[in-house]
Amino acid sequence: MMTMTSPTKRTFWPYAIIAAFVLFAGFIGYLVQQAMRTSVDLVSPDYYQQELAYQQRMETVARTAALPAPVEIAFDAAAERLTLRLPAAMAGQAVKGQLHLFRPSDQHLDFSLPLQLSAQLEQQISTARMQPGYWRVRLDFTANGQTYFVERNITLGN
Repeated sequence: MMTMTSPTKRTFWPYAIIAAFVLFAGFIGYLVQQAMRTSVDLVSPDYYQQELAYQQRMETVARTAALPAPVEIAFDAAAERLTLRLPAAMAGQAVKGQLHLFRPSDQHLDFSLPLQLSAQLEQQISTARMQPGYWRVRLDFTANGQTYFVERNITLGN
């Protein structure tokens, strides 16, 4: 009597699983290789100097916030004028400084002006010739040997 054996049916699942593991291992190897080639410079050569400058800026901002009244930087769109006003408590002090106007979208429009205060501790700057858009106004000034810093963002209309 002869028995017939049916041929064994081969399944592809073991090969698919092995292929998936090999492809996954190859992908991880590729990612590790790319990560090793990528230069990550988190520390600049003058990191310590930058940290000191940042710390000094933070102290200057805190000193400015501690003034008896805030330093006002107001934009009047109708008059096309930017007005800076220092607290009245600074009257009689020798105040010197710089006003920096930055246009983040176009550095060629950036400019600086010296701080020239009136007797009322006020300075007005015409914005008629400035391009419309977003501007960053930074005021660095010194009064009686103490440094102060104020930054405001303004948007000039069309």
